[in-house]
Amino acid sequence: MSVASFGLALATVAALMAVAMSTAWLIERRTGNSGWIDAVWTFGLGATGIIGALLPFGEGPLSRRLLVAALAAAWALRLGLHVASRTRGISDDPRYAKLKRDWGADKDRQMFKFMMMQALASAPLAIAIVLAAHNPAPSLGLQDLVGVLVFALGVGGGAVADRQLRAFAQNPANKGKICDSGLWAWSRHPNYFFECVLWASYPAIAIAASGYAFGFVAVLAPLAMTLLLTKISGIPPLEEHMVAKHGEAYRAYQRRTSALLPWPPAARSA
Repeated sequence: MSVASFGLALATVAALMAVAMSTAWLIERRTGNSGWIDAVWTFGLGATGIIGALLPFGEGPLSRRLLVAALAAAWALRLGLHVASRTRGISDDPRYAKLKRDWGADKDRQMFKFMMMQALASAPLAIAIVLAAHNPAPSLGLQDLVGVLVFALGVGGGAVADRQLRAFAQNPANKGKICDSGLWAWSRHPNYFFECVLWASYPAIAIAASGYAFGFVAVLAPLAMTLLLTKISGIPPLEEHMVAKHGEAYRAYQRRTSALLPWPPAARSA
């Protein structure tokens, strides 16, 4: 991949994500339900990754480009459908709802700016998919298998965490309680942890032994996702909401349970 091709790929994914997040903003304005933002982001990022993998930006063989496009599609379908299903059952996402209350009469303009910031923050994720797809190694090999295994661990672990939380919430006996079983006994956000793992699959595929310096840029994907979830739009606003909702019960959960990395609670408190 040449410098010009990399620049074109980066501009393409940035433009596509700007369109996706503009769409998310319009849907939020029409419905009043900000929960759709995450669903549109997921499908938009998946579509951007698929398009970037299949367009001829580099010299990746068709087999790898199709493989990476399939990974992006599988991620978007699994997470996007889960988020859409959850959103249908709520009137608004509490994280975005708080932002809208804080912004007051300027909420529409501020929300659009926030959507564009999300589009920009998504560029390292989308470009990692492109770079993985266009690794010029002539045929699929061990690193592609490693990437697929890392992806399977991430998407599988995330699916298990989501299923455990959904089953807990659907049990009437758990109404008003905090999910503290299964993976959620080891991490307050196991779904986020496995999401970070999943994005490490793309640098695993992208980084070549030699002759493909751009492959190392894909490392930004898991780093960006970890930063996004732990410092910006993931854990901080969700933790604030949970403390406001559950008070001391959630603070006790925070004290005994790792925030992200799964870790035995007893070992942490020892």
